[in-house]
Amino acid sequence: MEMVMEMEMVPAKPHGYSYEAALAASQKVNWRVEDIIGGDKRLDFSKPFMPESLARVESLDFLSRDEKRTLNQIRGNSYLCIFGVVEEFILPFLMDHARPLLSGDDYRIRALLQFASEEAKHIHLFKQFRREFEAGFGVDCAVIGPPEAIAQAVLAHDPLAVALAILQIEWMTQSHYLEGVKDDQDLDPQFKSLLKHHWMEEAQHARLDGLMVEALAEGRDQQGIEKAFEEYLEIGGFIADGLNAQTQFDLESFERATKRKLTDSEREKFVQVQTRANRFTYLGSGMTHPNFQAVLQSLSPELKKRIEEIAPLFC
Repeated sequence: MEMVMEMEMVPAKPHGYSYEAALAASQKVNWRVEDIIGGDKRLDFSKPFMPESLARVESLDFLSRDEKRTLNQIRGNSYLCIFGVVEEFILPFLMDHARPLLSGDDYRIRALLQFASEEAKHIHLFKQFRREFEAGFGVDCAVIGPPEAIAQAVLAHDPLAVALAILQIEWMTQSHYLEGVKDDQDLDPQFKSLLKHHWMEEAQHARLDGLMVEALAEGRDQQGIEKAFEEYLEIGGFIADGLNAQTQFDLESFERATKRKLTDSEREKFVQVQTRANRFTYLGSGMTHPNFQAVLQSLSPELKKRIEEIAPLFC
């Protein structure tokens, strides 16, 4: 029996990352909120904020060019505000579950504390952005919440499940910036700057969270790993429900901003297109990221196979 149990244990598998390297990289790119927002660093509302690969406004052919830009900016506001909501459950998770790791390795201690500090800074940045957006856009745009309730729901799950959800989000931000934002010269430079600075630090967070996934998975048998994966999927379902609500909020914000009431058929197409866009933005793009899938492969090849089957539903 002992031999069988030993064979079923899932070994921790290295990603090739280290706490020392992550800390060094974070120290090189460290920035202050005050240096990238406020004063003369203002949003340009004559330009779109989000790449079309995420915003997906062009297929809404019943909207004018200006209306598409307005919707794009609403999506940009939702994007950063939702990241603010996400950071507010990442921070307490990190503080709670990093605590047992804060011994023995000085680089690990410093890297995880730097991780927490940067997440707190991102929350500050996104709150500052929302104030600037509301002042410049002129219409209040609702965002899902409150953050505390969302955090409570997510953090009620298995810590490994939460770590996997966070890891998916961290790698998702990398693909969004590199594949959609970085080379798009039509986007507002100030909004691009916010995404760039966020991306710079999230690159290290993805690596550190990968190391946390390893630590949380270490010593678990296959059944324990699979249970955590099921709870990760539950978190995904919870997020998907929130995104459905966000699509409705964005529709209402669009009608207030444009002072235009869409017809029933237009509203139906709006919801269909934007629900799919939101699901891809926050779920599908992370589920399909090769680095996220590599972590699942290291836990169990079956988990990678399952995410490959599920991901197309969100793309």
